[in-house]
Parts: sequence; structure tokens; C-alpha cells
Amino acid sequence: MRKAAPAAWAACALAAVLALASCTGPPAAAGGPDGILTSSWGDPQNPIEPANTNEVQGGKVLDMVFRGLKRYDPRTGEAQDMVAQSITTADARTFTVTLKPGWAFSDGEPVTARSFTDAWNYGAHVDNTQNNAPFFADIEGYDQVHPESGKPTAKTMRGLRVTGERTFTATLTAPYPAWPDTLGYQAFLPLPRAFFTDHDGWLDKPVGNGPYRIESYAKSSGMKLRRWDGYRGPDRARNGGVDLVVYTDSNTAYTDLMAGNLDLVDDIPATQLKFVKSDLGDRYTNQPALIIQTLVFPMYRKEWARPGMEKVRRGLSMAIDREQITRRIYQRTRTPADDWTSPALGDGGYRALCGDACRYDPAAARRLIAEGGGLPGGRLTLTSNVDTGSHRAWMDAVCNSVNNALGKRTACTVDPIGTFADFRNRITSYRMSGPFRSGWQADYPLIQNFLEPLYRSGGSSNHGKFSDKAFDTLVDTANARPDPADAVGDFQAAERVLAARMPAIPLWYQNGSAGWSKRLTGVALNQFSVPVYDRITVV
Repeated sequence: MRKAAPAAWAACALAAVLALASCTGPPAAAGGPDGILTSSWGDPQNPIEPANTNEVQGGKVLDMVFRGLKRYDPRTGEAQDMVAQSITTADARTFTVTLKPGWAFSDGEPVTARSFTDAWNYGAHVDNTQNNAPFFADIEGYDQVHPESGKPTAKTMRGLRVTGERTFTATLTAPYPAWPDTLGYQAFLPLPRAFFTDHDGWLDKPVGNGPYRIESYAKSSGMKLRRWDGYRGPDRARNGGVDLVVYTDSNTAYTDLMAGNLDLVDDIPATQLKFVKSDLGDRYTNQPALIIQTLVFPMYRKEWARPGMEKVRRGLSMAIDREQITRRIYQRTRTPADDWTSPALGDGGYRALCGDACRYDPAAARRLIAEGGGLPGGRLTLTSNVDTGSHRAWMDAVCNSVNNALGKRTACTVDPIGTFADFRNRITSYRMSGPFRSGWQADYPLIQNFLEPLYRSGGSSNHGKFSDKAFDTLVDTANARPDPADAVGDFQAAERVLAARMPAIPLWYQNGSAGWSKRLTGVALNQFSVPVYDRITVV
């Protein structure tokens, strides 16, 4: 890293909100194939383990440290074989998985069929309380290891069977032709024996089979990852490693980037969007991504779930002037949402199915809210973390829009939460009293992933606890279609249920954006807006 000018050091000294100052001097390797780059990061909500990580910050690390059966092409999003040599089936229900030879974890242990089946059984078992457990619900025997109530009656899923050192079969509860394309998601990653024999030690320093290994990790501070020279995959790292630095304010990260104290920022704050092109020139990217921001209602609270409240929820959606907010705050790096998926899906499922409910119409908003019985308690409180993403700015803007539409100055207020981790803990413990932000970054580029995890009864990320039998049936029908292309119509029919009941308000689609220092070349974002760290070179 280039040495900072005195003014830059002063700027860092003033950054009291920075959990770990990045002004600690340059990394050991200044450039070349062994150069170390520094990148902004946010504290993960949970310990970094595949079946328990379902948010962006932890996912960044898993994407560097692990490789699964499949990996999504960073440019096209196509699910390509990685550790898998082949995944075959005769009936779209029982799949035979064969692994490529030569794969190993960075501690030297070979990657075998058991590395996958043991990891999946662990992730599915209810006693292990893993956030991503529902991703294994399609496998036979999941209901025995993860019953809806009572104690489990089995230790492993009967649908998984090891047939050789590098082969296993997975039998699903019903035909699911698109199932192999979901296997690039991090819940399906393999695990070494150390994960099971020394779980606490492994969590302190996770060991994977990807192009990087973790050198050190200090929660709320940062993580040092270094290229693993024993990696034999096709995507070896082109740099010596990545130092992830925790920031609690994206503006501070941007200041450090401009001062030469940070190499990469993948969350450009809204306050800097007017200046970022003049500041960085061609060292800035802004591209469509598989990301949508919504406001989710806590349907587990009676006041939001009572009959008639669908009109209130729909009315609130029509009280939000998305066009004005995205233009003024985000300088058109966001696009007003008109469905619950993403335009980045293209012909794979996107269609403007929200209709009038996503169009700003103050008169209709007032009428619907009145017809539905009014706001619970006469007031609305929006909640989000405010440490990244300029969330305070848009919350204030949404409340101003709602207040103006309803003609009441204090109808809408905000409840900012200081950190992402605290915000997520409140969400996952179902302690929200009003609508809260949900930023959904797709796990894989299928329309199913925008709908089933978020809105199906018991879905892995259904944090509003929305439940609708018609929606569930349509999703199940779609999953069973022999041709995944034919399933799109069923998923869109399920979206129409969301349009009628409005368990979440679509706000806007989010582009991926990043800025970087002159030390870096080859910077690009994948379809999920995450930097492709292994492609970056340090000059």
C-alpha cells in the first residue's frame, strides 16, 4: 500500500466510528502476484460456517475460502461444475454425484463424498440450529432430522448415501429438475473433519478448500486471508491475499479509499455518488445485480396480520415515491422496483407484477389505508441498520413520502439500529414491531430463489413469517416441473399472490458498485455484486 500523506492520517484519526483503523501502514507485499489488497467489510451476523451464514458479509468470506459442487460464473451467473465431475439423474429425483479427483482442504485433508454428506446432515439437523437448514428440505429424511415440532427421530437424512470415496447419491422427496443448479449456494459447501472434532477451534479460524486460507480473524476488527498455494482449482488467486477491514460507516471507508489507506470499497455511500466518477474515473463500476430492497411486515404480530390489513400494506406501498427517492438519494444507482425479483433475471422470470401497488398515488394510498382500518396505533415505524448502505437517508425519505401522502407529519417515524449484526439479531429473533428493511442478494440466479426462501411457509429467510397455502402450492408445482423454463409461469403466479397480500413492499433494485485504488487492476463484481477477489491483481 502507498504511504499515506499526513492529511490522510489526520482523517483516519478523526474516524472514531471505525472499528479497526486502516491507517496502520502498508501490507508486507507492495505489489506483484504476491501483493496484498485491503477491502472494506462489515461484521458478519453469525460465526462463519456454510449452513449458518445467510448474509452478504459472511458470504464474501465463504466465497473466497470454499468451493462447492457448483460455482456461478462471475460474469454470466451460469451454474458450472467445480468440485463436481458430474451430477446425473434418470428421474430428476435421485441424483448421482461424482467428485473430481485431487481436491483437498487447506489443512491437507482430501475432499471426499463424506465431506459433503456430513456437512449437509449437520446443516439440516435441528439440534445444530443452522439458518440455512431449510435448503436441505428437499432431501428425503429431512423431516426426521428437522421436524416441525418435537425431537428428531434420526441423526442423518436417509436420502443421502455415500457409494464411494468420490461418489454419493441424493434422493429428493419429489422430482426437482433444477436442483443441481442450486448447489452453488454456500449451504451446500463441504466441510473437513476438523469442523466436527474441534468445532470451536474451527470457528475461530475456518478451514476450507478454496483459493484463500484464513490467516487470522478478529471479530469487529477484520480478517486476513492469504492465497493458498496448494489450491488446484481453475481459479487460483492472482494476488497474495486480502485484508478485510471492518467499517461501521461506509463514508469513512470511502474517505480512506480517497486517502490511499484502503484499496477497495464495494459499498459507495449515497453522499458520494455525485462525486465518485470525478473522484475515481475508470476506477469505479456501477452495474445491475441480483439484489432487491424491500420493506417486510412482521406478519407474526396481530396488528399487521388482521383481516383488512392487506389494504393498509398496499396503501403504504402506494405512498412511497420510489422514482424521486432513487433519483435524489441514489443518483440512479437504484431502480424503482415493480416486482419481487430482479430485472437481472431477464427472461428467467422478471415481470412487472406489482402493478399499481408499486406506483406512487397519494390519493389511492389514503383511501386504501382508511378502508383497511388505518395504521396500527395510528403510526408507522421503519427499522434498518444504519452502519452501511445510506439506510438512514432512504428511511427518512420514505417516511417523508408517506407523511406527505397521508397529510400527517408524524405518521411515519424511523428506528435506526447502529450495526448490521444487531439489526439481524432482532430480525431473526422475531422482535420487530413494524416494517423492516430486507436487502435480498440472490443465492443463485433463479426466480425460485427470490420467492421460496423469503415467502414460502417456513422459508429459510421468511423473517416476516408470511404464510399462504396458494403461494406454497404454486412454488411446489413450479419446483416439480420437468423443464425449469416451464416453471417460470408458476412462480409468476405465486408472485401475483404477493401482489394481492403485500407481505413485503418492493422498494428498488440495487446495482452493484465499487471503487478502487490505483494499486489494483482487474476489479469486477459478480452478478451478486460481490468483488471477484481472486481475479484482482496488485500493481
